[in-house]
Amino acid sequence: MSEIDSVEAASRRLALALDALDAAAERRREAARGEQALSAQIHSLGEDRARLASELDQSMARARALERANREVARQIAAVIESIRGVLGTEQ
Repeated sequence: MSEIDSVEAASRRLALALDALDAAAERRREAARGEQALSAQIHSLGEDRARLASELDQSMARARALERANREVARQIAAVIESIRGVLGTEQ
């Protein structure tokens, strides 16, 4: 093998190695983009979870307030019914 043939063979091996390095670098960049996208999705899900937890807390507080109001209204209605019965009972 002549010196020129050796240089050409080395040059081909170098070109193949550089192509492989470029392909590996591109795969790494794609993986990094995938990791960034996944990280963004996780962050978004965390924000959604926090928002939903807050909304749930607010809804539960509202439900408790409505239950208290409902009990108070029922108590007042019962008192009015008893008053009406008392008035009707004294008129007879």
